Amino acid sequence: MRGFALCGILLANIEPISNSGRIVLSGGPAGAKEVWMGLLVEQRFFPIFSLLFGIGFSLLLGSATGRAARPRLLLLRRLLVLLGIGLAHFLLLWQGDILTIYATVGLLVLLPSTWLPRWAVAALAAVLVATSMVIGADRIVLIAGLFLLGSALVRYGVIDRVEQSTRVPALLGLVLAAGAAPVLWVQTGQRADDVHSSAFGISLAGTGLLLAGAYTCALLVLLRTPLRPALQAVFAPLGRMALTNYLTATVLVLLVAGHVLSGPPDSWSLTAVLSTAGAILAAQWVLSTLWLRRYHQGPIEWLWRWATWARRPPLRRTP
Repeated sequence: MRGFALCGILLANIEPISNSGRIVLSGGPAGAKEVWMGLLVEQRFFPIFSLLFGIGFSLLLGSATGRAARPRLLLLRRLLVLLGIGLAHFLLLWQGDILTIYATVGLLVLLPSTWLPRWAVAALAAVLVATSMVIGADRIVLIAGLFLLGSALVRYGVIDRVEQSTRVPALLGLVLAAGAAPVLWVQTGQRADDVHSSAFGISLAGTGLLLAGAYTCALLVLLRTPLRPALQAVFAPLGRMALTNYLTATVLVLLVAGHVLSGPPDSWSLTAVLSTAGAILAAQWVLSTLWLRRYHQGPIEWLWRWATWARRPPLRRTP
């Protein structure tokens, strides 16, 4: 699931990363690229990544509780190291970095929530997600809500049972897709001069959350079919090295933007954007697959784990 979300995040980030340091003038008519990216990609994948972050955080807390005397101190170190990585990425490569937001929200919301009962975490998650919908496209509030939602899913045992049923994600996915359809209609009906209106912000946030849920349910259903081995082969290497791939994608996009594609990023065709994302992901998949044959984790993941547990974990696989 993390590898799947990583693919969508890269596709959405190609133009923003390429525009780094430039003045972008907008206002022209929307073409096929803007329409399809707006409907299917933008704001659709970071909710999945945010939910997974909350899930991973709580799973790590459960693991650390039986292995460390002060598990919350371990999680504090993990978030502080992520903040350092994000700041380096922000200052050196791209100001649209999400890691600094994840680390900050984790420190202010996710870590303190470990002292709350699970019903309070679930209730607070619902309040934050609903609030983000009302105020429209407030990404930080939505991320906080999804972090807590992921944590609540772990604490209620939902994640342990997530692959026991096909009918539940199928029905939930249909409900979410049906809910997204009218919101998509509202979004496509917005005029170009209405993009800063509150209605557009609410429709954008609502559509992103509904489609992210529909995408997640669709993938869960497909993983219960004979397609599972193929999907795992495609997405698992990318997901197991998600942090490394997220950071290196910025470098690769900047290289492509500076030496391969011509013209400002907002003038690129949909084919150029899709081809660039496909080429970068293909290269990362090959490198991730080859790396994981010899090593347990990606290089950045290994360093992050080292800093988290304050002891050096094994990296190379033993013969």
